[in-house]
Amino acid sequence: MWLHVLLLALTVATTTYAGAYHWASFALEPAEMLAAPQNAAFFLHGLWFSGTVLIILGCHELGHYFACRYYNVDASLPFFIPLPIPLTGTMGAFIRIREPIPQKRMLFDIGIAGPLAGFVLAVPLLFLGIWMSRLAPDYNPADLPPGLISYSLGEPLLYKAASALVWGNVPDGQSLNMHPMAFGAWFGLLATALNLFPIGQLDGGHISYAVLGRRSTYVTFASVAVAMGLAWFANSWIVWTALTVVMLVVFGPHHPRVFDEDLPLDRTRLYLAAFAAVMLVLCFTPAPIRLMDLIRR
Repeated sequence: MWLHVLLLALTVATTTYAGAYHWASFALEPAEMLAAPQNAAFFLHGLWFSGTVLIILGCHELGHYFACRYYNVDASLPFFIPLPIPLTGTMGAFIRIREPIPQKRMLFDIGIAGPLAGFVLAVPLLFLGIWMSRLAPDYNPADLPPGLISYSLGEPLLYKAASALVWGNVPDGQSLNMHPMAFGAWFGLLATALNLFPIGQLDGGHISYAVLGRRSTYVTFASVAVAMGLAWFANSWIVWTALTVVMLVVFGPHHPRVFDEDLPLDRTRLYLAAFAAVMLVLCFTPAPIRLMDLIRR
């Protein structure tokens, strides 16, 4: 238990640190950001981001955990992963399932419970965060003060829809200045999309195997090829793609078997599998983060 608490506390600290700078980019002019006093009040603003991120990630992992508890599958509480970098402050969270999952329906329910729980929280937080955002004039990255890193965020379909519903058509020369809560929800959408990729033992891999059986291995190879293509298209995919390749090398491309592998899922679960594919499409963006300095080159 102490390790879970320690990792959660560290992740609160690193995400709040990252969130403080997202708040500064939202509330302050670029020249003011470098001179902002980094005191307790400054970092408290980071809770807008960290609270949003931890709620979405926590609900995602607790969805898996309580599904495991429902089926009496031995699983750990969530492990949060702190990452002391300004952009996200975390690499996400995971639970450890300590025993094989014997049945297909159990595997499916445990696999989809996390993305569903996280998505249900991410959608209202996204709308609230976008509503709290504001329109601002576009900045020319070349005019920013030295020392500030400028980046461009990809916009998932769900983000675009929420922005259009809340703000309508954004005038030329302006863009949406994201509130830290909106940025946290954006990160929650990205985490949901990454987990829903039908690769190996990711959530999407569990769902794919439950639906397709051993044929899901072909889907895994195709998805890895797509991920490699994305890494060539946008540098922000390189680390995640490398991690998926390492996962397949360590654990193998074939999903661990269940004893009723050849039995089809019921219609309700097939509908949920289709909805998981819809969630992936809504949360996906081909270029999540691009540094403006690299774009100009």
